Amino acid sequence: MFLKKKAGIQSTPNKSSSNKRRSSLPNGEGLQLRENPEADGITFQYWALFDGHAGAGAAVVASKLLHHHITDQLQDIVEILKNSAVLPPTCLGEDPETTSSNSRTLTRAASLRGAAGAPGSPSTPPTRFFTEKKVQHESLIVGALENAFKEMDLQIERERSTYNISGGCTSLVVVYLLGKIYVSNAGDSRAIIIRNGEIIPMSSEFTPETERQRLQYLAFIQPHLLGNEFTHLEFPRRVQRKELGKMMLYRDFNMTGWAYKTIEEDDLKFPLIYGEGKKARVMATIGVTRGLGDHDLKVHDSNIYIKPFLSSVPEVRVYDLQQYEHSADDVLVLATDGLWDVLLNEEVSEAVTNFLACCDPDDPHRYTLAAQDLVMRARGVLKDRGWRISNDRLGSGDDISVYVIPLIHGSKQS
Repeated sequence: MFLKKKAGIQSTPNKSSSNKRRSSLPNGEGLQLRENPEADGITFQYWALFDGHAGAGAAVVASKLLHHHITDQLQDIVEILKNSAVLPPTCLGEDPETTSSNSRTLTRAASLRGAAGAPGSPSTPPTRFFTEKKVQHESLIVGALENAFKEMDLQIERERSTYNISGGCTSLVVVYLLGKIYVSNAGDSRAIIIRNGEIIPMSSEFTPETERQRLQYLAFIQPHLLGNEFTHLEFPRRVQRKELGKMMLYRDFNMTGWAYKTIEEDDLKFPLIYGEGKKARVMATIGVTRGLGDHDLKVHDSNIYIKPFLSSVPEVRVYDLQQYEHSADDVLVLATDGLWDVLLNEEVSEAVTNFLACCDPDDPHRYTLAAQDLVMRARGVLKDRGWRISNDRLGSGDDISVYVIPLIHGSKQS
């Protein structure tokens, strides 16, 4: 993908902008003017996995459009990213030197700092703290990726009826930009880096189990979302009517352990999170808590929407390729939960490492073959008692998609 400045956007966020970008250290050392006709934009690489459920619509749309949303979000900051020597301010365009001290119009920054008479108000000298606070370029890119996921989810919501976009999907996206790998995950797919035999997790699974506290807190502050049929409280098991008035262990979103409470009528409701492990479900319906789509998903035989509990915001983890030396066998593995349900990180690492060691290092297909080998290992072989993998364990019955991405090429580009 190629990033280029949007038409009509100034090349710098302040009044000193020009066609020549100025780059210097905070103390003024290294001052130089940069003129590079090849620096009109930035190239980045993109990979993605979408695991659909309740229909393929959301996964198909996201696979065709999410990278455009990412490009659109990154274009807003491309001029800042091209000047890595200067950190951007948190507030673009606000310059205290040009702000009239007699003006009664508060900027958003000033209004947050206080009213008249307080620091930052029109009756006091303007402060430079807000405009001079810097953020890392890495944080800007993370924010752009988060916004792209949210915009993609909003587009699915707007167009789901017009284009018959069904179901939802988990999303695992990798962007390689300016020497760093950004892994954005919304769902239960997983990414790991295998470097010299070491395993580096690059994502977390988002399930009712892992996001129990967030879900229960949301239900606590907005109980109407439960439709008077569910409870956000957690009990060791489903409470029975005959147990009214008795003491039973329970846990709330703000509790680190278990405590006792007297069972009341409201406690007889169905638990918000039902089941354990891979069988845990939100409102007994869905087993993932982040992803795209699912705007029409309801609890069975009710009008209770589940979407308010599902988030489209991904977790983004960053890996700096420039900090390490990588061999041809160092890889980034992305896969849907169909792989990770039956294979541990260590098993995947061992399988990939051993497979690549047996391949011709100059074979351009060795990584694709390694991915295929992982799929076959997770699926297993058909025996009398079904599909079986190593140690006679049950093979995966879910769909399996895998990427094996070499890291050495990124190091060479850097």
